[in-house]
Amino acid sequence: MKPVLAVDGDSLAHRAYHALPKSIRRATDRGPANMIVGFTNMLVRLWEIVEPRAVLVGFDSLDTPTYRHEAFPAYQSGREFDDELLEQLDLLPELVDALGFAHAKVPGYEADDFLGAVVALVDVEKKRPVVVATSDRDLFQLASERTTILQPTRGVSELTRVGPAEVRERYGVEPRQVPDFIALRGDPSDRLPGAKGVGPKTAASLLAQYETLEAALEAGRFAAQAEELRLYRRIATVDASAPLPPLEDQTPTWAEASALVERWGLKNLGGRLLERASGAA
Repeated sequence: MKPVLAVDGDSLAHRAYHALPKSIRRATDRGPANMIVGFTNMLVRLWEIVEPRAVLVGFDSLDTPTYRHEAFPAYQSGREFDDELLEQLDLLPELVDALGFAHAKVPGYEADDFLGAVVALVDVEKKRPVVVATSDRDLFQLASERTTILQPTRGVSELTRVGPAEVRERYGVEPRQVPDFIALRGDPSDRLPGAKGVGPKTAASLLAQYETLEAALEAGRFAAQAEELRLYRRIATVDASAPLPPLEDQTPTWAEASALVERWGLKNLGGRLLERASGAA
């Protein structure tokens, strides 16, 4: 049974931007193009590896705060992005559509939420496998017998497959415990401080003893931080109610994507996509 491929668009985009030289420019206006080229190559490579029946690429809405930012103002604070990164990032949803795939970008939600929504939808309604492509280890919470996490390591030439066993090996917790684990341990990249004096080993030990953060709090642990830790857990948990476009079976539209990137002044990339279209005909 062919899986659904759910892609963390921002994760791949940032990886592409920092992996390829900024000297890659568009012929039309000399605008930046390294992210566009790298992201396209990564997405095509993932499609080759996974051979999915459908692809959903989730994106953050960087100009709109989510409930996470409103509930915890320090959340992801201090992040600054180059103008050339943001310029290219805004073009990627159109590129995904031109490839014949689906994208989700809705104010108030993060890419993680859309990936969680795909897993919930497919698991409940279709009983199909899902492959989640992301560098974000917070999404280990989605791993299950039917959902595999693909972590790009070197571009996407190397991919690490993460399932429940790998989550247990890395963190000493079950996938469903990952949000509790993050709340206790903290997450520097998102500016979540975690419980005072608790590192990864202690967090795993506490969850082995109590099973959940809530049970630990009910037992009297971290009484002074109880509400903070509940908030951190909520922030770390994907919102699987995020709205999704239809996920019907898809056939890549390489020629349409080729025409789009050539209009952007990326003739070489367009040629490679057109070769795919000719090969698929």
